[in-house]
Amino acid sequence: MSIYRNFCREVIDENGKLLSFSINCPDNFNFAYDVVDCLASNRPDKTALVWKSDDGSDKVFTFSDISELSSKCANVLREYGIKRGDSVILALKKHYEYWYTVLALHKLGAAAIPVTHMLTSYDFRYRIEQADVKGIICTSESEVPEKVWGAVNGAYEGINLWTVHETIPGFMNLTDQIKSASPFFSRVETSVNDRMMIYFTSGTTGHPKGVIHDFSYPLSHIVTAKYWQRAYDGGLHFTLAESGWAKASWGKIYGQWLVGSAVMVHDFNNFDPKKLCDIINEYGVTGFCAPPTVYRYLLKKDMPDMPSLRTVTTAGEVMNEEIYQEFTARTGLTPLTGYGQTETSLQIANFEADTSRLASMGKPSPMYDIFLLTEDGREAADNEEGEIVIRPSKDGGIPGVFTGYLNNDELYKKVWSGGVYHTGDSAYRDESGTFWFIGRLDDVIKTGGYRVGPYEIEEVLLRHPAVYECRITGVPDEQRGQAIKAAVVLNAGFTGSKQLDRELKEFVNSRLSEYKWLRIIEFVTSLPKTISGKIIRRKSK
Repeated sequence: MSIYRNFCREVIDENGKLLSFSINCPDNFNFAYDVVDCLASNRPDKTALVWKSDDGSDKVFTFSDISELSSKCANVLREYGIKRGDSVILALKKHYEYWYTVLALHKLGAAAIPVTHMLTSYDFRYRIEQADVKGIICTSESEVPEKVWGAVNGAYEGINLWTVHETIPGFMNLTDQIKSASPFFSRVETSVNDRMMIYFTSGTTGHPKGVIHDFSYPLSHIVTAKYWQRAYDGGLHFTLAESGWAKASWGKIYGQWLVGSAVMVHDFNNFDPKKLCDIINEYGVTGFCAPPTVYRYLLKKDMPDMPSLRTVTTAGEVMNEEIYQEFTARTGLTPLTGYGQTETSLQIANFEADTSRLASMGKPSPMYDIFLLTEDGREAADNEEGEIVIRPSKDGGIPGVFTGYLNNDELYKKVWSGGVYHTGDSAYRDESGTFWFIGRLDDVIKTGGYRVGPYEIEEVLLRHPAVYECRITGVPDEQRGQAIKAAVVLNAGFTGSKQLDRELKEFVNSRLSEYKWLRIIEFVTSLPKTISGKIIRRKSK
């Protein structure tokens, strides 16, 4: 029996369709102890993780391996003072170390802060200050140690720095320390209400927001894995995502291990569609999840047959008809779209291939009471636009939804106004109960599967002496979904030109993570504004 059944109650019909789902979460539930260690005890040789490096090397980890490595890692971290309630940044790309390191933090009761390796020193410094970080564990690749050192050196006391694999000056080598650490670690009592995970996500105003999840969060991904991705006991699921994004929690650890599926990890620097297909076939991957952009690349590169695949899913942006139809025709598999946020688990999805609707969001997860709210506060009728909101259950529970924004109680209260959680996304629902996405109510840009807030780019662009004011928006782009565009009003004495276009892009892009890079600049004489003088983003994009 899959271990997930210990923590939920599900009702399914004779065809296996999920009718209702509720979580049974013990007060001291801890995924590392109650799932991973339990699986290691009962099924020690069961495969948990299959890892393939870009250089061709690979490793297979059992649950026994992962359990032992997480305990050894927890002992090392505790020796250097990491304890319950502390926060630790993990910038580990797709290295296998992420899996046992994040579990080590769970065992200690510390909050993990997974981040992308593309962060700049400025980005690291902001997260350190916001979360009162006590440790950083990072890859030794991609100049990440240099960026971390640039953020920390001489500015903060008491922050422990580790790298994995290589020894870097100023950093301890966690890989070496774990080798001699004890594999025995006594359970640290934690509360399900403790902070387990903090993800930083972009907003329209201000810097990225710290999204806090508690220790119940992993259980909300049972529905994600079992009923959307169709992961199963003995299967091998492959979600394409770096460990620094919430998509890794959706598809690379929690729900998959709860239902007994192993996870496939491809640790690469440069995306290669051919290698991706080769890995799926070499290891017999049974489930695959990626943004629509990846499916587009696969089809362009003469995708081979992949007979082991049983299900494919997609999220992050809308898949267009051409990709959907061609992929289905080539493989016989229907890409199932899902919708959710960093703040939540899977909210809405196409759960069944035979009822999947092209370009639709699908239907709400039985775990949530979801409806659409109009601007005047009414529940929207069929085919009427409204904001997607989630209503708590009668007992006040709302599994998988974040517990707060870091250091920003006012914003948290705002998204919970009226007693419901406001997603900030608009949609309409047709007569069949299927939801159709319309767009963001704010101006967050979705580019290449990433969320980018305009403020972060505008703040940098405005530092250039040529820029008087600017507006950042997303514009349609075939490869990225949206490309980042700047409309720029110049200061007196400056004239728009190809040379200034290049200069501004270099100025901005050298200071930002690659996924935030400015792609298009338009020089304008003025920007549309409200009567109070605020720049209007939604007009004339």
